[in-house]
Amino acid sequence: MRDDPARKTDPKSGDELNVSNFAGAGIQFALAIVFFLLAGQWADRKLGTSPVFLLIGVFIGGTTAFYSLYRRVTKAQKADDERRKMKRESGGNT
Repeated sequence: MRDDPARKTDPKSGDELNVSNFAGAGIQFALAIVFFLLAGQWADRKLGTSPVFLLIGVFIGGTTAFYSLYRRVTKAQKADDERRKMKRESGGNT
């Protein structure tokens, strides 16, 4: 039985290297920044320190979003590397 060329790894593993893995990454990125921005804005209003916590919130949100995206990309890349290695070792060209 031939492997489906569109499928990169076992579908049950959750490590498929395809667009659907990264479809929500932009929304997740934006939501992380907005969440921490609003939390910083709220803290500034409560403490009267405008815009200190707002700026800190934006940087924390950006850092969190970048780190999350980085982890997702490296996990998918590692899975793809493993798939290619196994394919090479088995001698298969499909």
